[in-house]
Amino acid sequence: MVSNRSQVHSNYNEQGYVVIRNYFSAAEISSLREVVLKFHQLWKEDNADFYQQEAFNSSLVTGSQYLTFDNRVKLFNFISSKKIMNLVDAVIPTNPAFMNTQLFFNPVNPQQKDFWHRDCQYDHDIEMQKKVIHDTQVLHLRVPLFDELGMELVPGTHKRWDSDEEFNVRQEEKGRVSSENLSTGKKIKLAAGDLLVFSADMIHRGLYGLDRLALDILVFDSAADFVDYVDDDCLPDISMLDKINDPRLFMNTLHLKSKG
Repeated sequence: MVSNRSQVHSNYNEQGYVVIRNYFSAAEISSLREVVLKFHQLWKEDNADFYQQEAFNSSLVTGSQYLTFDNRVKLFNFISSKKIMNLVDAVIPTNPAFMNTQLFFNPVNPQQKDFWHRDCQYDHDIEMQKKVIHDTQVLHLRVPLFDELGMELVPGTHKRWDSDEEFNVRQEEKGRVSSENLSTGKKIKLAAGDLLVFSADMIHRGLYGLDRLALDILVFDSAADFVDYVDDDCLPDISMLDKINDPRLFMNTLHLKSKG
């Protein structure tokens, strides 16, 4: 088990991810699950067609649309808790900033397959992707709310470009499809209470199955040009800040937005 900051830092730098087993207590997960399930239920009702047809995740869990003031504060306090911030600070020691939250679940359609990707491929062409992976990274902190099959990652790809096999599968070139297995993939099963920290830009895929419901917290380095990706509504209101034990993750984002 990875515990101290220097170990977290070196493991992340080398592999692109860190997994810590039994990091959260049953009580911590139960409290988080209660809030997240409220969001999930209302989101599903509001997005019924999308949910039934193709959805496998939602975002803006901390937003004002589905959660009360008190539940949002609970969520913000979990996101900025010592356990989360210890890991964030280990990987991004200078001015880490909050980007968003996402909730990952199983698609309703059993024919829908999990797929390999780098998050940056949805914003950039190939040449820019090659550059982006060497620049500042976006961090995912995945908190499974139930035991699940977890993630499959390709270690080291947060710092290196795809092999031919990886590229052809991920980009669906030369007759390959993105749901195929990769010889370089490493499966990481996750249980409620575990925490997985990984680079958004490494080659990865979520594995569908079991009772998959995982909260992802996305954090970025303030030096990077990511503040435009942040939706104002997912940030705490000014009136919430004094109810958040350690608000600096959100303060850094608010500061970047005020400069923009």
